[in-house]
Amino acid sequence: MTTKLKKLNLRVDLQLIAKMVEPGSRALDVGCGDGALLDYLNQEKKVDGRGIELSSDGVNACVSSGLSVIQGDADQDLDDYPDQAFDYVILGQTLQATREPHNVLQNLVRIGKRAIVSFPNFGYWRVRAGLMFIGKMPQTKTLSYNWYDTPNIHFCTITDFIILCGSLGITIENGIALDRVGRTREIGRAGMRFANLRGEQAIFLLKKS
Repeated sequence: MTTKLKKLNLRVDLQLIAKMVEPGSRALDVGCGDGALLDYLNQEKKVDGRGIELSSDGVNACVSSGLSVIQGDADQDLDDYPDQAFDYVILGQTLQATREPHNVLQNLVRIGKRAIVSFPNFGYWRVRAGLMFIGKMPQTKTLSYNWYDTPNIHFCTITDFIILCGSLGITIENGIALDRVGRTREIGRAGMRFANLRGEQAIFLLKKS
């Protein structure tokens, strides 16, 4: 069944991630940006939230808001965290910007009892149409950069991600495809091909098998 989320202070994808996090749990937000999700989890769900952010501007914004955030790189610094240190490790709209996404994924499910990952879907029909009919690298709401200044270096589709999880022995507990107007559909119910075509972005709840 398709649902449409109500507008809150958070972006719709962050609302969906927040719904997956149990109140009172411990969470690490990797690539937390300005800390909007962390702040919401701390205030509304009483989560003991920590963050890692690469940009100094993001870290400064988080710290000035009273959030526990350090500067770090998902590709390098996750190796230092102990196993099962958090209930949830969150990687929102960052996987495609990592140098070794398979290693990052393995670290996420090692550090957290569960991991939540979201990313823009390069299999989205507008992306496919842009390549086919315009012949240029596509731009959408979630893929808004030009090809020459984008931080994204490893684009993937929903199908690619599901296959990667299987090869790494990672269990997918839930998968949600999100279209450009905020409608959501469970990937299992929609079917992988339909979700891969219609979803502008995807969110997955994962755990180590």
